[in-house]
Amino acid sequence: MTTPRFRTALVSTAGHCAVACGFCFRADRAHGFLDVATYTRSLSRLREIGVESICLTGGEPTHHPELRQLVRLSHQFGLPVSVVTSARTEAEVTALAEVAHLVENVTVSADSRGAMKLGRTRRSVGSGISTLLRVDAPASVLHVSYWDLVDDECRELARLVTEAGAELQFSPVLLDELAIQRARMTVAGYEEQQQRDAAVLEHHFELGDGFRDYLAHLRAMRRSPGCRHLCRSRALYVSAEGQLRRCPFSEVGVSTHQPRSDVREFLVRPTTDRVTTDCAAICRS
Repeated sequence: MTTPRFRTALVSTAGHCAVACGFCFRADRAHGFLDVATYTRSLSRLREIGVESICLTGGEPTHHPELRQLVRLSHQFGLPVSVVTSARTEAEVTALAEVAHLVENVTVSADSRGAMKLGRTRRSVGSGISTLLRVDAPASVLHVSYWDLVDDECRELARLVTEAGAELQFSPVLLDELAIQRARMTVAGYEEQQQRDAAVLEHHFELGDGFRDYLAHLRAMRRSPGCRHLCRSRALYVSAEGQLRRCPFSEVGVSTHQPRSDVREFLVRPTTDRVTTDCAAICRS
């Protein structure tokens, strides 16, 4: 049986994260960094199955003590690499700047004012733009998690992104029912706020059909949780421990230290993973 074609892979550089967003939906929560030997074996396995690029994600990639080595190794395997980061401190931005010219693009995560308040974060749009302006990457992206948007905030966001020459991406803050209760909201109130935010975005930005479809998909999954389709993503995930999965949230995977025949057998096996709001927010498939 032919191995399905996977275009890219998310690689977790650490199982922990110091940012600790209140609305975080990271799949893995453990201590320790991705070690170079495991990463090298993972790159070898990914290359063998036809992956064309990788994205270094968190934890926080700039905390990895050998980030530059991780980037260089990806090039040795002929795999373009990108980085998703929340870098803000001097040490984090310096580490990012040292590898920025070696990567395809740098995506800096930021939160709207309402999202910062809800998630108790400090990842402001302004500080995210400052990070992008300090790194010399071939392409830069500001990814904004949003909640409770207002007009003046959107106008300022548009101005800052234009002046920085960066691409702009959006994701709504996603909360499960327990998180909604902790935020002292109702499910109906949460959904109404999401609709208001979408309307504000439509007023200030040219949203693509893909993003509109994504929002509609999220609404449909919340209203009909039993109708979630099987995962059809063409992105793979490698944990900081070297476990290869079809989805970050999957309960099944295979170690990249296993023989290549075991990896191929795992990938040709029909998936049982169904799309959730969390994984849809990552791969939007």
